[in-house]
Amino acid sequence: MGSTSDWETMRHAADLLDELGIAQEAKVVSAHRTPHRLYDYAGSAAGRGLKVIIAGAGGAAHLPGMAAALTHLPVLGVPVESKTLKGVDSLYSIVQMPAGIPVGTLAIGKAGAKNAALLAAAILALSDPDLSARLQAWRAAQTDGVATDPA
Repeated sequence: MGSTSDWETMRHAADLLDELGIAQEAKVVSAHRTPHRLYDYAGSAAGRGLKVIIAGAGGAAHLPGMAAALTHLPVLGVPVESKTLKGVDSLYSIVQMPAGIPVGTLAIGKAGAKNAALLAAAILALSDPDLSARLQAWRAAQTDGVATDPA
């Protein structure tokens, strides 16, 4: 995430990854304030065993795009809600990547963080049958938890 304040949003991704039994790490890596940390983090991600990067950022939100430019791993961008434009600025910054540097962009805020975790899980489940079964069970439980009556 781009700053510690982004944790309020990004913890939802971390919690869901933990629930699904997926090892993850949470780091503050600012594209603007810690560019060398970003270069080191994204550049070494594949070599350290990471398979997907979920990058959350607000405002100018350059973190997901810069991370994608520095690694061949899939990068999922979560626009964090900003005070000024309620996250629309973050969304536009992440979703408008130039051709050749893809970033999978999710919804603004908590829903985006959760869906980024689920999308990362689905990517990882392609080569992990046990994770695939856990993800299918999670989705089935979600379906079973939907009431048929409003009361």
